[in-house]
Amino acid sequence: MFDVSGRVACVTGARSGLGRAAATALAAHGARVVGVARREEQLQEWSESCTGETAIVAADLGDRRNIPGIAAAVAEPFGPPDILINAAGINTRQPADDVTEDGWNITIELTLSAPFFLAKALVPAMKTKSWGRIINFASLQSRRAFAGGIAYGASKGGVEQMPRAMADAWSADGIMCNALAPGFFPTELTGPVFANDDLSGKLAEQTCIGRNGELRDLEGPLLFFCSDASSYVTGQVLFVDGGFTAK
Repeated sequence: MFDVSGRVACVTGARSGLGRAAATALAAHGARVVGVARREEQLQEWSESCTGETAIVAADLGDRRNIPGIAAAVAEPFGPPDILINAAGINTRQPADDVTEDGWNITIELTLSAPFFLAKALVPAMKTKSWGRIINFASLQSRRAFAGGIAYGASKGGVEQMPRAMADAWSADGIMCNALAPGFFPTELTGPVFANDDLSGKLAEQTCIGRNGELRDLEGPLLFFCSDASSYVTGQVLFVDGGFTAK
């Protein structure tokens, strides 16, 4: 039920962090994975470090005019994707009074708009197979406010709603649309948090489990959403946060 071998997966933000972890896990479990991000050198390093079949597409998802070309490029190595993981994002960490138009726009464009428009471009091929999986990355900030996070939080609030609307639009065609909402995991975006032992310790104490996330904690939930195990699950958001939002 959790088998993804032979499936074609497109993972945005694959060069680092949660996107890289997702892309690596899918490749290790037999999916043919196309990683998408801006920095080609880091993407290539990811691809060479993986077990399994991988390819890369270096492109800027922050400009929606690039989306049609990106959609075409990700279909070239292995055929049209069966699975889309939208993990790319940015957090400018600008306090509300200091938010700039540029900071707001790039956050919304990359974190909220790109997942929708890339999915929209890839859905027709999924419909022809009557099978597809779209997994967006929501966040604790989809529901909680954090300092300096108004633009990021607004975008992630939209990301939480998006799989519900996507499910209504596409799940009758066999395309399951869901979201993972990670707690605090060690990534580039959370680097400042994990560099501060007191802060990371306090965040761990706010979970029910008593620790922050490790990248391996995402593997099971990811495989669930990417496989036939989730064939009757759509429009849902799964918080993988150690119980942070339960307290």
